[in-house]
Order: sequence, then structure tokens, then C-alpha cells
Amino acid sequence: MSYATSGRDALLKRYNDATVGLEPPFAIVDLDAFDANATELVKRSAGKPLRVASKSVRCRHLLGRALAMPGWRGVMAFTLAEAQWLVQTGVSDDVLIGYPTTDREALRALAGDAELAASITLMVDSTDQLDFIDAALGGGAGGQTIRLCVELDASWRPVGDRLHIGVRRSPIHTPEQAGALAAEVARRTGYRLVGVMSYEAQIAGLGDAPGGQRARGAAIRFMQRRSMPELIGRRGAAVAAVRRHADLEFVNGGGTGSVAATAADPAVTEVTAGSGLYGPALFDGYRAWRPTPAAFFALPVVRRPAPGIATVLGGGWIASGETSRSRQPVPWLPGGLSLIGTEGAGEVQTPLTGARADALRVGDRVWFRHAKAGELCEHVDVVHLVSGDRVVGVVPSYRGESRTFL
Repeated sequence: MSYATSGRDALLKRYNDATVGLEPPFAIVDLDAFDANATELVKRSAGKPLRVASKSVRCRHLLGRALAMPGWRGVMAFTLAEAQWLVQTGVSDDVLIGYPTTDREALRALAGDAELAASITLMVDSTDQLDFIDAALGGGAGGQTIRLCVELDASWRPVGDRLHIGVRRSPIHTPEQAGALAAEVARRTGYRLVGVMSYEAQIAGLGDAPGGQRARGAAIRFMQRRSMPELIGRRGAAVAAVRRHADLEFVNGGGTGSVAATAADPAVTEVTAGSGLYGPALFDGYRAWRPTPAAFFALPVVRRPAPGIATVLGGGWIASGETSRSRQPVPWLPGGLSLIGTEGAGEVQTPLTGARADALRVGDRVWFRHAKAGELCEHVDVVHLVSGDRVVGVVPSYRGESRTFL
């Protein structure tokens, strides 16, 4: 970790003082850190607007807080039902869905509501999805024109299809494929193609300085130095191919880990970011920028099974993705604690060891950082908002509003 253990003591005292009346487990967001991260992300986007990724926040109040700051505009949602809820509750009138939908009921609601249809853009990457929407709406796009965005695969394929570096998302990889899909959208009635999106996960979602893995870090940096120029050329050509069939409103790209690099692409008009607002533990493995940790959850020490070990209640708040130690929460405050390799973060208890373990007593708190951002909110109904040494608000998470969407 790059954060000095001794420098966390003041933070520990501030959070403990602010939440002295709360019984763990609970979660907080430090608004001072949240706002500082939001401001820094805007600086890194170099004048291009940021679209906030709702899956990385999962709290309407905090989505609205980000959108109220200069430089932030629009939401990238993860389901159509969520997008409709965000429009209907006044969070945003510009919501791009990051993934294709097969929600027939939500599609019918979209096609039958002028406000929703004007505010929400669906993601597509194949004619099969267009056929599905047509069928769901009874053979056509319905009463309202449906806004669409084509997703371009941003993975790096240095030796063709034999090697795929990145995530498995869209099958649309070449400019020719993007142009063909755009032409098909233009041929059909009831649709309007307004955007192109690509997510360079091998850059935005992959830390280039993994702790204790110098060789792996060097390999990742080598890959990223070559992947980004290839994508810039291919994305520019794909956007040009799509523009021959559509009057695009936006070209979206990137994520927290690539804001500056993606914003430098002349074809991109806006960048997505979300995780950087909370600063989860996975971003400690990035060299270009490490957000200030802003989101935490507190667990109580409930037993001392042996010298040098303190056990907290619960703790198995595991992040999604590749199953590995990196997906476990990180004990953060007090500093100098670590998970035990033979147990890790458990469903009902988590033993901790390290230099500070012997100083912990039953009833003390240990503050954790989740490995990823928004998934923290899947474990709590409310988020306590801290500023300075006070709790200044309590707001519901998506879960607290009975809106999990997945």
C-alpha cells in the first residue's frame, strides 16, 4: 500500500468520533474525499464531460451530488428498469444503458412514454437484439422512437482472433462491423442511432502496479502502451463508419482508470467514471491516479481467539470478477491489519492479524474498504454521510430503496 500506516490514525479518530452513536456494521461515505475525487476526475477529463457510472455508486443521493458538480453530465446505468427509475425520480434526463436489455416489460414502458424514450438510450451490438426489441414491442419499435447506441469492442487483439486481451463484451470489433450494424439500424423504422460506446477494460479496469507483482505490472504496462494507440485508430475509423448512417450525439469511452488517456482520443466526446468517486481498494494498484478512499464499512471486534489475532463479525463482502484475494475487502483502519490467508473474509466472522491486532479489544471497530465501488451498497440499506468529524446525513442505498436491479 502507498498510504503510510501512521497517517491513518487521525482518520481513524475522525471516523470513530463522527459515528460514535452508531452500531456496526454500517457504511459511510466521506463527502470531503468524494467531492475531491469528483473534482480531480473532471480535471483529468480535460474539458470533456463525465458520465457517472451508476453501478459504481448505487445511491441516488450520491449520483445526484456528482451530477450537480461542474463537468459531470448524464448517467450510465446497468439495466433499463434502473434507467427508467432514475429518470422518473429526477436524477437525470440523460441515461445511457451500458448493457443490452431483454426486459420486455421495461421495453414496452419505454416505447409508450415520451419522457422515457427521450431520456434513455439503449445499448445494442447485434441485429439479434434489434429483432428481440421488435418482437417485444409487437413487430415494431412502438409508439416512441427508441434511441440506440452501438457498442464497439475495445479489446486488443495483437495476433487476430487467436489472442483476446480485454473483457468479452460486444462482438463488433472492426469499423466495417460497426458500419454494417449502423446501416441496419438506419434501415429499420422506429429507431434513432445517437451514440457509440467502447470500454477499454484492459486499461481502465486493470491496475498497472499490482502490489508485490513487479513483473506482472511491467507486462500490463507494456500491453497498455500498445493497446491504447491501436484502439484510438480503430475507434476513430469505427465512429466515421457509423457517422455515414447516423447523426451521432456522443461517443463514449473509458472508465476511472483511463479518464485522461480516453479523453485524449479525438473521437471520444465524453468519458464514463464512477469508481473513482469512492476510491475502492482495487484502485490502489494504479500508477496514473489513485483516488482518495471515500467509502468504508465498519465491523465490530467480537473475539480474541489467540495472541496477535482479533476477529470481527461478518466481513465476507466479496467483490465480483475473477475469484482471487484481490476481490476481498481490505482492513484499513487502524492500519497494520491483514486478513489471514487460510480464512480470508468470512461469511460470519473474519479473523485479522498484524501489528495492530493485539491493541484491539472486544467492541472496537475495524474499518474496511471494499475491493470494488458500488457493490458495497448491496450490503447496506443506508449510507452515513460524513464531513469533517460529523455525520451530516443518512441516505438510502439502492438496496435501501428496494432497488437492486440484478
